[in-house]
Amino acid sequence: MSRRTLLRIGGGLAVAHPGLPHSAGDLNRAEVRVAARAEPWLSGHGRLAANPHSAAGRRPRPQATVVRGGTGQNYTVLYNDIHAAYQNALRWKITGATAHGDTARDILNAWSATLKTVTGNADRFLAAGIYGWQFANAAELMRGYAGFDLGRFRTMMLDVFYPLNNQFLKDHNGACVTNYWANWDLCNMASVMAIGILCDDTAKYDQAVEYFKNGAGNGSIKKAVPFVYDDAPGGALAQWQESGRDQGHTMMGMGQMGAICEMAWNQGDDLYGYDDNRFMKAAQYVAKYNLGQSVPFTKYTWGTGTDCAHREHTVISDVSRGEARPVWDLIHYHYARRRRLSVPHITAMAEKSRPEGGGGDYGPNSGGYDQLGFGTVMYAK
Repeated sequence: MSRRTLLRIGGGLAVAHPGLPHSAGDLNRAEVRVAARAEPWLSGHGRLAANPHSAAGRRPRPQATVVRGGTGQNYTVLYNDIHAAYQNALRWKITGATAHGDTARDILNAWSATLKTVTGNADRFLAAGIYGWQFANAAELMRGYAGFDLGRFRTMMLDVFYPLNNQFLKDHNGACVTNYWANWDLCNMASVMAIGILCDDTAKYDQAVEYFKNGAGNGSIKKAVPFVYDDAPGGALAQWQESGRDQGHTMMGMGQMGAICEMAWNQGDDLYGYDDNRFMKAAQYVAKYNLGQSVPFTKYTWGTGTDCAHREHTVISDVSRGEARPVWDLIHYHYARRRRLSVPHITAMAEKSRPEGGGGDYGPNSGGYDQLGFGTVMYAK
């Protein structure tokens, strides 16, 4: 019997809440362990409390139109407010301090009352994807909080974010289907999945799962992880689609696919283990290389159709090698603790990065906000 079958009630799928990257068990464990001053949860919570975005009383700056790419960019306002809402929601969940809950609620309500459009050049799809799933996660944490207008927030997600997510996954901005890097697909898949869960819309959730398994673009699992080395010395590895580009975007991919797998896990689908642990092998590969070790590399060519620009990578990129990103504890604690599998490179990378911070701790630019972070306090087991 599959994990998902266990969630079926009366012939339909019951959506689990909270059911995005944080489950009720995650939140309860963090609350109990932090209160007991146990490590590593206490240090992880210390990173959260020290982040300026988590301060209670932070005032939102909602915009009717958010622009990423081209003239008039203002998307930094959006991602800063999303991370403030998320971090305050976490602090409320962990400590019970209503000042943080009120701050998260007020930020979410202000945006759902104001935002009408996400636009810009092609980068608008990155904004809709990355900030879509992150925004939905903050709202999921605040479900049921006094004064939080969940209905209006869900309407915003369905009317503003989902259409862009769906458009990108279906026609890739009118470009060749393999034109865009894996992360473009991944963030939009994550947003569709998160919106489906937040809105109890199983069709959207299923759309994301199906794309993960069989999608035409570079974010589906077999295209994001094109080459598997089951006989690699020291254990199976798998090459990531952006490995020849740079390591910053490659680790971003770990965070985006990790979030998708965790959301699906909380809804009863094991995408972590899909296709013989294909994601695990890719994460081992990325971790091993970024720890300074050698990995195999197969020449990677894409865009070979008549309407595509031909591109190829012949060697793995060392650009941003070893860069810190708060993506590893989520992956480590799933494979090493939940599944009891040996993932030495993932584990070493997680230990090197611990305790993980979040948005604002990894640089002031948008790349520092591509993942929500705080994996140590939320996923340690």
